[in-house]
Amino acid sequence: MADQSADSAPGVRKPKSEPLPKDFETALAQLEALVAQMENGELPLEASLAAYERGVELSKICQKLLDKADEQVKVLQGNLLKPLDDRGPDEE
Repeated sequence: MADQSADSAPGVRKPKSEPLPKDFETALAQLEALVAQMENGELPLEASLAAYERGVELSKICQKLLDKADEQVKVLQGNLLKPLDDRGPDEE
């Protein structure tokens, strides 16, 4: 009856037990590892749910960092993004 005993169940990791990574590469590596574990099919149901929840959070981190990098590239390119019709004289 005590649902709190699930905290100590072997093989079950709570999604918030580890801090989420701040960098893209670490988040992606952790996400790939979780996917491999889940595809293996050997995780118990509760562990699979916890892994899925953490995977969603890792996916959000990766997407946020990719969006930020995309914005930075657009800012850095500035006026360099021009239609192909605007070729300069040195591009003839």
